[in-house]
Amino acid sequence: MTTPIVLDFRPHPWFRSGHAQTLAGLFLYAARHEYRAQRHLVDLDDGDQIVLHDDRPDRWCDGDRTALLIHGLVGCHRSGYMERIAAKLNRRSVRTFRMDQRGIGAGAGLAIGPAHAGRSEDATAAVEAISRLCPHSPTTVIGFSLGGNIALRLLAAASRRSIGRLDSGIAVAPPADLAACSRTMQQGANRLYNRYFVRKLHCFYEELQRLRPDAPAVELTRRVRSIWEFDDRVTAPLSGYQDATDYYRRASSGPELAEIRIPTQILAASDDPLVPLEKIVQYRRSPEVRLNVTPRGGHLGFLACRRQIADRRWLDQQVVRWVCEF
Repeated sequence: MTTPIVLDFRPHPWFRSGHAQTLAGLFLYAARHEYRAQRHLVDLDDGDQIVLHDDRPDRWCDGDRTALLIHGLVGCHRSGYMERIAAKLNRRSVRTFRMDQRGIGAGAGLAIGPAHAGRSEDATAAVEAISRLCPHSPTTVIGFSLGGNIALRLLAAASRRSIGRLDSGIAVAPPADLAACSRTMQQGANRLYNRYFVRKLHCFYEELQRLRPDAPAVELTRRVRSIWEFDDRVTAPLSGYQDATDYYRRASSGPELAEIRIPTQILAASDDPLVPLEKIVQYRRSPEVRLNVTPRGGHLGFLACRRQIADRRWLDQQVVRWVCEF
């Protein structure tokens, strides 16, 4: 197993703690990007559909690199990190495809099955769709948080059989041990994140029931109060799992890290309040999987000073650099 690599990230002095980095990364103002993408519907084997948002640089041509970006829990193609990194990759002549997971963003109403951390088959369909659109172009998958778990499962599957022209991957703060992350959400100040995510998940579920009356339903006699309870009562039964324990065991990417034979970069922060670093380190990794660690950074934060990086977004700079090195 490769030794974790410690990267030199220096946090903004106003945002030194993991919580401060996490919240600043989410809420700090960033200019919105004008939507110019072309939408592609991708058919899935069970009849559902997902949406890809295709941002093609002016000088891009078939044979140049493409990237599939997968958002995290309660995110979508308009999430700040998705827009920013896609735009920065476009400036480096990388064609990007921002994926809306099932029923989310532009995909609302197009699926009766819920999105979840084990949906690597959806990412597979997305990569294969990209390879049809760009038959000579290599593809990098980039997953954030829950999307990082999906990306790692995809990379493990692509190491067993060819999937499109996928040749590399990046996972940022992936919850490689879903059960451990769910438990972490119930501890201390993390309960605030738990309430935020549960409210968002309830909204997604209610929107699904409104847009798709034909979707399977579960009886919610009382409002669920934790991620674990939501997964146990909604995600698992609607996705073919026995319960939350079965879902977490079968969908976690950690046990598959040793199977990956495709160049892969994982980025994680020691002070991430949502994804315990020790739960990523515990898994055996193949030589192709490089675990990069920073002492600070929070969860999808990594905010630096302006004198270091003009827009403070160290995360974006690191991801773009890796993509251009593949």
